[in-house]
Amino acid sequence: MSENRDHDHEHDHAAPGHDHGGHDHAHAPADFGAAFAIGITLNVGFVAIEAAYGVIANSVALLSDAGHNLGDVLGLAAAWIASILVKRAPTARFTYGLRGSSILAALFNAVFLLLTVGAISWEAVLRFADPAPVAEKTVMIVAAVGVLVNGVTAWLFASGQKGDINLRGAFLHMASDALVSAGVVVAGLVILLTGWLWLDPLTSLVVNAVIVWGTWGLLRDSLGMSMAAAPAGVDPGQVRSFLAGRPGVSAVHDLHIWPISTTETALTCHLVMPAGHPGDAFLHGLAVDLARRFRIGHPTVQIETDPDAACALAPDEVV
Repeated sequence: MSENRDHDHEHDHAAPGHDHGGHDHAHAPADFGAAFAIGITLNVGFVAIEAAYGVIANSVALLSDAGHNLGDVLGLAAAWIASILVKRAPTARFTYGLRGSSILAALFNAVFLLLTVGAISWEAVLRFADPAPVAEKTVMIVAAVGVLVNGVTAWLFASGQKGDINLRGAFLHMASDALVSAGVVVAGLVILLTGWLWLDPLTSLVVNAVIVWGTWGLLRDSLGMSMAAAPAGVDPGQVRSFLAGRPGVSAVHDLHIWPISTTETALTCHLVMPAGHPGDAFLHGLAVDLARRFRIGHPTVQIETDPDAACALAPDEVV
């Protein structure tokens, strides 16, 4: 109800790491600037070498891996730009700053990679009809270098990928690249020993299947976040039960949970408390509990004290 809004909201729009209402933004974006710089530099150099030798060796599997690595370079660049933009201060128009850019970067990563896979898969299918000789030893050496480059880059993001899908996208791409390059090494060895030229395009298709499998979850999560879905790590049912169980709360409605960025989550809700407004201490304590239990750092709570006064937003289907 509007008469309670000026008094009853707990706003937590603090900058990352700033104490507000008794809790910290422990889930604020970490600084991986050096990791991005090193990863992009390594992969730009490797993409140029791998693409050149893919042409020289006449290997579609090697070109497939190079195309995947190129996608990762662009993805790393997008993720790096987003990691910088999320730290921009809020403005009158962008009241949460540019934190949503990290979600867009993760979505771009997933979509671009899948488009690249589609183009390379088509080339591999055409190659089945006319298998061409492959310089097996060259393929194996270049792919082995790829295992090293991609493995090191994935390691740079390993510590941050569990709590941020933007970093998870970077980690998954590089880890899958290392696996893919290892597969290309094995394929080159088998072709060398058997002369099975069809194994080169087959390896390309298997590589692309691995990429799609590893990227699908990133696409699902980033698309959901861009549509303001509750983050995968937050169960709205548990949040509702937690709020309904607070002392003095008789009902909860108009509950919304959505991501501000890939690491920050916001919540709004109405709590019906017939005994009267519980005071600021209740709201501050609620903010602390939501941050600790559900990693929700931006709660906005409206208190309604008259259970008989119908709220226009009370039905769950009303937004």
